[in-house]
Amino acid sequence: MELYLLGVVGAYFLGSIPFGLVISRIFGANDPRTHGSHNIGFTNVLRVSGKKIGIFTLIGDLGKGTVATGIAGFVGFPWLWILVIGFTVILGHVFSIFLGFKGGKGVATALGAIIGIHPLIGSLLVAVWIGAVLVFGYSSGGALLAFSVLPFLVYFLTYDFYFCLFAFGVSAVIFFCHKENILRLSQGTESKMRLFSI
Repeated sequence: MELYLLGVVGAYFLGSIPFGLVISRIFGANDPRTHGSHNIGFTNVLRVSGKKIGIFTLIGDLGKGTVATGIAGFVGFPWLWILVIGFTVILGHVFSIFLGFKGGKGVATALGAIIGIHPLIGSLLVAVWIGAVLVFGYSSGGALLAFSVLPFLVYFLTYDFYFCLFAFGVSAVIFFCHKENILRLSQGTESKMRLFSI
């Protein structure tokens, strides 16, 4: 039990690492918290500081989710604890202890965590997100669409009750973090993002 709890705590601290801010500082770029949407996530860093720093941020945020759940699975943690660790690393990103319990919107870290838990479902979510961004141009819309289908993918591909609960919980967190984006999308004022033109 102590080892599992240590894993959960470690996942939270790993999730709390604000790669968008750290990488921006390493490259001497703008602080994403004071520019654009004031968010430390991939999309805002991409807009504010360019493709290179944005991609490094994406890799970092995806990576910490994948590392947390991947290691938990590799060392033989029970299934429920792997799901708890996956949820906790996402909460660490959203409520970072290093940023006064503020953070990003959790999309990349959630995608990474799910890839570490179930690579097929994680890959399908990434495909939905990228496809929606390419078609409609909205990163937030792509994320919302991907996490709308997450519970259905989990149900039809695994029929696992606890994985379904995890999926609903993660989707709820993503939607909560995107409440302002949802309002802007409904008003037609959300900023667009072109993946291959920035």
